[in-house]
Order: sequence, then structure tokens, then C-alpha cells
Amino acid sequence: MMKQKDYGREQKQLINRKRKIKCKKAWYITKITLATLVAAFFAVLFLTPIILTITNSFMASSEISANYGSVFATNSSGGKVYISEKVNLKFIPDMVSLSQYITVLFKSPDYLLKFWNSVILVGPIVVFQLALASLAAYGFFRYSGRIREIIFFSYIILMLMPYQVTLVPNYLVSEKLKILDTNWAIWLPGIFSPFAVYLLTKFMRRIPVSLIEAAQIDGAGEWQIFRKVCFPLCKGAVCSAAILVFIDYWNMVEQPLILLSDPEKHPLSVFLSKINSGEIGLAFAVATIYMVPCLLIFLYGEEYLVDGITYQGGVKG
Repeated sequence: MMKQKDYGREQKQLINRKRKIKCKKAWYITKITLATLVAAFFAVLFLTPIILTITNSFMASSEISANYGSVFATNSSGGKVYISEKVNLKFIPDMVSLSQYITVLFKSPDYLLKFWNSVILVGPIVVFQLALASLAAYGFFRYSGRIREIIFFSYIILMLMPYQVTLVPNYLVSEKLKILDTNWAIWLPGIFSPFAVYLLTKFMRRIPVSLIEAAQIDGAGEWQIFRKVCFPLCKGAVCSAAILVFIDYWNMVEQPLILLSDPEKHPLSVFLSKINSGEIGLAFAVATIYMVPCLLIFLYGEEYLVDGITYQGGVKG
């Protein structure tokens, strides 16, 4: 009898354990499902403007005016008017038209000129900022002391400041150096920006010291250690910094407006903000073209971006 009671008790305990396991699995699946639905909702919410811009760029001007004309309507004095009618958001055009792209790419060279202005302004900033940041980060990584900590702390303070705060000092310095209204007024502050230095320094500090000591035992100098040990391990972080710096300066508006008085030198990001209500269709097409470099760079470097953020240093197998 005692054996039967013990056996029955064990069976009940086993059934209770199975029930608890099933409840935990059900709750886990429920949490995953809810998290997926929430993530999907926000993904659709954030992607909607991009999809709307791309699809609307293939609409004819008449269709765009019919759908969004009330949004950009102005009164006799040039001010905005109250939107009294419902705005019709359309994702699929009634008839696909390439007229906007033909105008942008072939009939109106101003848009392509501004696009290349953006490339000329952003390209050198990305290349030279990463080159200088790599060397500066290696110096912060290899050498220690009170002076280094003070300088690195100053870099962090400068990085935390919004660039609107530094626009006036940049303007005054550019005026003193007589580079105002030239590309150098944009290049120099961008090249010496502290963001990439901070990112690469924090990454290099995760590299095991044993690797550096092994290179020193083999007779490697500082330049060889940087070129053959540190920099190869930091490729993911460098790509991450390149993507973030490119996107940041590709969308700049305030710096060109303040430091470049000649509209011919303004990038496309500034020119987009000046498109009037009669060129709504062109605005969609130009915005789509303007998004292409950022999307391609992000899609190409997504793996490097994640690797640069999550990689903890060391040798990869």
C-alpha cells in the first residue's frame, strides 16, 4: 500500500511539472508573439513615410496635386491655410509615370548638381575623419596618464554638445581663417569631429593586451602594431563609424545654411527644404534619389554595423 501511495504521489508531481512546463512554454510563446506584433507595428509605422515617398514619386503631377494639394496650399499672403478636406494617402498610383525622374535626371540639372555637392561635402569628411580618428584612438588606447584622461574627457564633452551650439564658434573660426563660404568651412569641423574618436577608442580598449605584448615580443613597432594588429581587429568598428558619420553629414542642413552663403554650393538636403508647392512631385522623386546612397550603404554594411557594436575584441576564428 505504501508503494502504491508513493507511486501515485510521484505521478501527481510529474503531472504538475508537465503542466508548469506547458504553462511556461505557452507564456513564452505569448510573449514572443506580442513582442513580434509590437515590433511589426512600429516597423510598418516607421517604414510608411519611406514607402509613401517612393511610390508617390511614380505618380503624375496632376494626381499628386489632387491628393496632396490641400497640404501645400497657401493663401494670398503666402501663409499656410487650414486643411478643411481629408488628405488622400495613396500608396499605389493610378498610372505609373516616370515624368518626375525624367525632369530631375535630364531636364533640370540643378538637382544633380546639388546631389554632387552633397557627395563632395560628405566624402572627404568620412574618409579623413576615420583616418584621423583611427590614429587618435590608437594613441588613447596605447598610452595612459592624467593628460590623456583630460583630453579624452574633453572629447566626450564636445561629443555631447549638439552641433547647433558649435555653429557660432565654427562660423567665427572660419571667418578668421578666411575659409568662410568655401567647402573647407564644412570639411574642417567635420574631419575633426570627436564622435569617431570616441567610438574607436572604446572599441580598441576591448582588444586583449596579450595580443599587443605578443606583437612587441616579435619585434613589431608602434606603426606595425597599429597596422597589423589593431586596425584589422577594428574593421567592424570603422565600418560602423563610417556608416553613422555618412548618414549624419549626408542629412546636414544647418551647417551649409550658416557657413555657405552661395546657394550654388548648398547640398541637396538644403535644396530639398526649399522646393515650393508647385514642385511636390519633384520633391518625391528627388527625396527618393537622395535616400538611395544611405539605403545602399546601410544594406551593404549592416553586418559590419552590428559587428562593430557587439564585437568585444580578440581574435576571430
